[in-house]
Amino acid sequence: MPLFDFDCRACGHRFEALVRRQDPPPVCPSCGSADLERLPSQFATSTPESRQAAATQARKKAAARAHRDNAATAREEETHRREDH
Repeated sequence: MPLFDFDCRACGHRFEALVRRQDPPPVCPSCGSADLERLPSQFATSTPESRQAAATQARKKAAARAHRDNAATAREEETHRREDH
């Protein structure tokens, strides 16, 4: 698949886009500019360090999600407690 990385010269947003011959040139999804710089593609690699970093990030996201869920549950319980009294 012709997937390329781009850097928008107008706003600095970095993104990837699928570029096929029959499609019009890509534009920045952030600002709509066509003034783009095509960046060298980065290859996906898997090292013990990258796997550890990904696992740490996943744990942080899960903890944040659990914290939000617990806070929502506590607010809901407080609302029900107040309604009951």
